[in-house]
Amino acid sequence: MVDMSAPQPVLSPLTSASLFLVLTVEPGGEPVVRELLADLAGLQRAVGFGHPEGRLGVVAGIGSEAWDRLVDGPRPAELRPFRELRGGRHHAPATPGDLLFHIRAARQDLCFSLGSEIMNRLRGVVAVADEVTGFTYLDQRDLLGFVDGTENPEGQEAADAVLVGAEDPDFTGGSYVIVQKYLHDLDAWNRLPVEQQEQIIGRRKLTNVEIDAPGSHVELNTVTDPDGTERQILRDNMPFGSPGSGEFGTYFIGYSRTPAVTEEMLRHMFLGDGPFSHDRILDFSTAVTGTLFFVPAADLLEDLGDDAPATAEQGSSLGIGGLRGR
Repeated sequence: MVDMSAPQPVLSPLTSASLFLVLTVEPGGEPVVRELLADLAGLQRAVGFGHPEGRLGVVAGIGSEAWDRLVDGPRPAELRPFRELRGGRHHAPATPGDLLFHIRAARQDLCFSLGSEIMNRLRGVVAVADEVTGFTYLDQRDLLGFVDGTENPEGQEAADAVLVGAEDPDFTGGSYVIVQKYLHDLDAWNRLPVEQQEQIIGRRKLTNVEIDAPGSHVELNTVTDPDGTERQILRDNMPFGSPGSGEFGTYFIGYSRTPAVTEEMLRHMFLGDGPFSHDRILDFSTAVTGTLFFVPAADLLEDLGDDAPATAEQGSSLGIGGLRGR
């Protein structure tokens, strides 16, 4: 029997390849989506079985507007739409998204294969809101040239930061995740002297050592409790880009026990904090998407196959015979 709080593989080690799929569910598509979500772990095992070295994994999240359409029961306490932010100079938009599939592996072909299987199952009942292929760049750097993810928590500290506990007992083992797609103006960034880049980021570019840089990206993304305890999230950001089109960026993905921590970081970035009006990285990196999802524990995801079975009319209109028996 599955542990009632067994999480999806949110805490798995970072990998070198990823595929991010953000989808919206068409009216009437809910039964097909439920069945796919219930089968997701088995589908991942089938695709990755012959390639254990590939470390294929997938995490699925459900957006606020889709939750009541897909899940028969209570809502996670803090599930809500992404909160748009409009600062004096920069904007964090809220964009559509009912489902998130965060696929990751040591090989891009495995991400492609699992993503294809998912879309084959969902074809005709979902629309693609965003699709991004991520890759590891050099020694864990983003395309701005700085190491990313240095401050990720590990072990029990990561579990405490990321997994819902007794504060929301119906959803223990779940997690909240915010995703944003950022596009970089690399030409403008690369014209800056390295020393100025370092002051914006708050780290040395070569050594990754943190420096004293008031108002830097590192400083503005540090959130603490009144007692001085730092609040953590787990990032699995990935670079993406196309040399031919000239589109380059970072796909931000942050898992947390409560979305309030990530939201506070974003407020500091876009609205400023104290004497700093905004995170200066935004002068070179533009957010073009923003969505919040809840990642249910593994057992809840599997149980979706039992929820709200398709009617005969739905099965006929969608070209299926209803949900499988469980």
